[in-house]
Parts: sequence; C-alpha cells; structure tokens
Amino acid sequence: MSKVSDPGLLVLQALRVKGFVDTETVAETVGLSQEDSLEMLNQFAEDGMASYREGRMVGWMITPEGRTFGEQLLANEVNNLGIRPEIETAYKEFSQLNDDFKELCTDWQLKPSTDESEGEQVLNDHSDPDYDKGVIDRLVELDKQTQPMCASLAEQLERFASYGSRFTHALERVLEGDTDWIAKPMMESYHTVWFELHENFFSTLGIDRASEST
Repeated sequence: MSKVSDPGLLVLQALRVKGFVDTETVAETVGLSQEDSLEMLNQFAEDGMASYREGRMVGWMITPEGRTFGEQLLANEVNNLGIRPEIETAYKEFSQLNDDFKELCTDWQLKPSTDESEGEQVLNDHSDPDYDKGVIDRLVELDKQTQPMCASLAEQLERFASYGSRFTHALERVLEGDTDWIAKPMMESYHTVWFELHENFFSTLGIDRASEST
C-alpha cells in the first residue's frame, strides 16, 4: 500500500519542487485546507525554513535552512520505510528517459535548416505540421514508457501519485491541439511536470542537481 507522508514534509516539499507558490497552490498540492497550509507555512517562516514575498509577485519560497531540514525528513522517510531501492530503481528509469525528453523539447523549439547548412538549426515556427507531428508522436511514445514508472512510484509513496495523471492531462491537451502544453513555463505543461518530478527525485534521494546534467 502507498505510504502517506507527514504533512510538514509535504508542505516543505511543495515549496522545494515548485520554487515559488501561493498558499492555495500549496494546499492543492499537499491535499490540506488553505487554513491548515497557511498555519504550517507561517510556522515554517517563524522557524526560518520558508519566506513570504510580497509585491508584484506574492508567494512562498523555501530557504536554505528549509531545504536542509526537508532533505533530512525525506532521507528519514525513505530509509525508515525501507523503500530507497525502489525509488532509486524508478530514478534510473527516469534518467534513461530524460535525455530523450530533453532532445524532444529541443526539437520542438528548433528544427533543421532548410538551406544547405549541414547541422544548422533554426527556430521552429511551427509552419511544418508534419515536423511538429513527428515530435508529438515521440512525446506519445515517451509517455507510454513514463507511465509504468509513475505507477511504480505511486505504489511506494502517495506524494508521487499525481505525476502519472498530470502527464496524461498535459498530453491530452497537446493531442487536442493546444501545443503550449508541451513545454510552456508557468503552466502545468508536460515539461513543467517533468521538471518537478526530476526535482522530487533529487531531493528524495539526496542528489545534488549541480552534479548532474539536467
């Protein structure tokens, strides 16, 4: 049975993987009421583990102290539950797919030049439907490989359970014709969810992002 994480860990992890979020997003991510989420966030702020920014953009961020404390909680969780090997196996599968996904995103943004400049790429203006369809077809195939890994993760920890459905939702929107859902930032695009899952792996397994090409 999938294990449910401590609410405090979930709140800190939401800040970690999302970077900068409002209270409502934290509540939706961790499955708590906004009141309970705000109470936890305020407590973390008092303890120096989170900070709140006001102004043009309003939201919460994790502090270096919060990152360190959160990593301790995450390490304790996977070790105490005895599921580190399973998470590491899923991460290896993810890493094998990551290069393909990065290449796919690059090919969505750039395409080979139509002149005789061998190896040259130009900005993809999406005027070639056959080229774009080829990239989207690759995303469909990558998703087929990603879903079993997501299902395996969900069996281990409840906090990983949403990734499969989030990928599915993004892909469905792409197939409906809204290609912003491939890689557009500041929305639940396939790339955004992929990046969050990557960060979740890093923090859960104590991997330094700077030490690994992403």
